Amino acid sequence: MDFGSYNIYLGQNFYMKYSIGFVLSLLCFSLYSQIPNGYYSSVDGLTGIDLKSELNTIIKNHIEFPYTSGSTDVWDILKETDKDPDNPNNVILLYSGWSKNGNQEFNGGNGWNREHVWPKSRGNFGDAEGPGTDVHALRPCDISVNASRSNRWFAECDTEYIDGDGPTGCYMSATEWVWKPNENVKGDVARMIFYMATRYEGQNSEPDLKLIDYLPTNNNTSDPIHAKLSDLLLWHEQDPVDDWERQRNDIIYYDFQNNRNPFIDHPEFAQLIWGSLSGNTANGKTPKTLIKVMDFLGKEVESKTNKLLIYLYSDGSVEKRFEYSNKD
Repeated sequence: MDFGSYNIYLGQNFYMKYSIGFVLSLLCFSLYSQIPNGYYSSVDGLTGIDLKSELNTIIKNHIEFPYTSGSTDVWDILKETDKDPDNPNNVILLYSGWSKNGNQEFNGGNGWNREHVWPKSRGNFGDAEGPGTDVHALRPCDISVNASRSNRWFAECDTEYIDGDGPTGCYMSATEWVWKPNENVKGDVARMIFYMATRYEGQNSEPDLKLIDYLPTNNNTSDPIHAKLSDLLLWHEQDPVDDWERQRNDIIYYDFQNNRNPFIDHPEFAQLIWGSLSGNTANGKTPKTLIKVMDFLGKEVESKTNKLLIYLYSDGSVEKRFEYSNKD
């Protein structure tokens, strides 16, 4: 039966058209999923390293799952956390946004695989339970897109990456070992990196993951570092938290690991720890003007209805909108 559709608001001016059934499922989910009362009460008034250390205390000692196993493993969890809202048999792939059958786990190279957003080579933790299996920073990914991202640093760049299956909206560089996710997930990526640098601080034989604000000269280093902090902070502001991330955070907390990503629950924590590098002043933001409108793949287009578009402004902010019209 066709129940029709609605526009729902997802984050900052991010409108999507979903079935009524999915809207109702989100409403039901929100009735019981929320930040647990008092979860962050111990960080009140803290900033900088003190805030980061206390957040580590809160989110460590979580339940860990194996990477691959006959019991519940990372494959199983990602099929729940990254389920396609329009097709529950599929998962949404990071970077490209493509939808893939969830049961096609690798499938001889024809399915999907698991992307360590903080590359496992940056700290040499492999697939070890803990940093190698933490689903707060693992996402389903197209196999060839994953291979192309490799262990590149995250930073601004301008060479469009077009996969064999088509455009992805991601970018690379002809001169630097860097990767820029598409506009719809670059903030998600930043918050996953912030989580890893906060959760893993060198305790109990775990790596001590650090964020840096420069591009290393040795791209093959196994040091537990990741760049580039200033660009990640910028992406965090430009692509704010939306309901997709909040729901994913809740599923991980309530159904699996029993810990949360603090930078989804409290985006301001990133600035309180690493400092604002966005150029905004304490007296308010500079008035903004619209610079251009782009589609999901980064192509400049005219503003129109019935299409998800990205609006870029002079202050560096980004709005994602689906302006729905009932007119033919």
